[in-house]
Amino acid sequence: MRTYEDWDGLLARAARHGGRYLAGLPSRRVVPAAGWDAGALGGALPEQPQDPHEVVELLATAADAGLTATGSGRFFGFVIGAALPAAVAADVLGVAWDQNAGLRAASPAHAAVEDAVERWVLDLLGLPPTATVGLVPGGQSANFTCLAAARDAVLRRAGHDVARDGLTGAPRVHVLVGAERHETVDRALRFLGLGAPVPVAVDDQGRVRPDALTDALAAVPDGAPLVVALQAGHIHSGGYDPFAELVPLVHARGGWVHVDGAIGLWSAASPRLRHLVAGVEEADSWSTDAHKTLNVPYDCGLAVVADPGALRAAMGMQAAYMVPTPGDALEPFERTPEWSRRGRAFGTWAALRSLGRGGVADLVDRLHANALRTAAGLGSVPGVEVLNDVVSTQVTVAVGDDATTRAVVDHVLADGRVWLSGSRWRDRAVLRVSLAGWATDEDDVDLAVQVVREAVEAVGAARAGG
Repeated sequence: MRTYEDWDGLLARAARHGGRYLAGLPSRRVVPAAGWDAGALGGALPEQPQDPHEVVELLATAADAGLTATGSGRFFGFVIGAALPAAVAADVLGVAWDQNAGLRAASPAHAAVEDAVERWVLDLLGLPPTATVGLVPGGQSANFTCLAAARDAVLRRAGHDVARDGLTGAPRVHVLVGAERHETVDRALRFLGLGAPVPVAVDDQGRVRPDALTDALAAVPDGAPLVVALQAGHIHSGGYDPFAELVPLVHARGGWVHVDGAIGLWSAASPRLRHLVAGVEEADSWSTDAHKTLNVPYDCGLAVVADPGALRAAMGMQAAYMVPTPGDALEPFERTPEWSRRGRAFGTWAALRSLGRGGVADLVDRLHANALRTAAGLGSVPGVEVLNDVVSTQVTVAVGDDATTRAVVDHVLADGRVWLSGSRWRDRAVLRVSLAGWATDEDDVDLAVQVVREAVEAVGAARAGG
């Protein structure tokens, strides 16, 4: 039997490299080095086995200059969190344990941890305690999972069994979405064979207008299968749809309400910010990311469905070799599109356990406070216009015309000390600052403001001199 004798030494080597990387984040350049050469990682596949120590050493040294310091307090791009220490260590354990988390019998320990995560998440977010939570790769797969349950449920009410008959001959599912929803909603709908949704008009912060939804619902035939996707945390404004007004409108028509809360659903865990999601608990499904606000290592999203039976009907399967679960508890694979999957619950459990209820609330509040400080600082820079009401973690600005804004973004990224993202919102080029990392402090925010100030001055000087 082939064995490996030096697990301690090999993992210690990896841990040393990982520890040095993490310890160096405060001073590390955030943007990968320009001209980084990936050649050492490519080339021909070796003909013979290589020493594991040499493999780890090569990966750690050759990849280093090409890494983006997303865990730095100075990374403000793409709504990417910075993994919490306990979650990182638990994830390392999870990799070493190498559990297949799809079946309770395959890993009772992971199933128990996943059940705990489910209870804690529902409690923290104020969602129905009878709901169920699936741990999926991210917000995209969470939207897909929830909308699959929605599709099957509304068609089942209309007398059509998707599991048996597929979509051929099914009545049309009417899907309404905010005009500024995240693109992953449309992608999930495409995967599910539901086609393009009907956009509903929004206000200047991207929030669905109740009058517009009322009009859109009036155009849906009575009794037709209906799904409406709302949003907690707009990608540019951070805004929240008015759930208390919108959800009852949909339910009065027999529809299913899904809430894409990848960015903002965690506001429910903060007593100070909970008002932003008032009424969200009345929806039928919710998606969010653990690797954003909760700062769990990649990858981990949460798909939450109020009716466990609806999720089981959409995701479940049977096989002769499966070990039955006592009682009515859902198998992990019945909550997600995956069968075999990694033990995502270990890192998520560790993040929640290490923070506790008060720590989660404090983290959410600090991210919002950092966003307010960012907006105030950027707003003081001549020529910078803050475009959104800063209600959560997103700050979106423009610097004069589109060309100037894009030039400022390019200058910031070339500088490398912070990462801010360029984007486009309401037909304008914008610079978007996302506050998602637990490690970000006031000094990091102030540095980001200073880098933008320098970029604005440099771009202005270059144009004046040209």
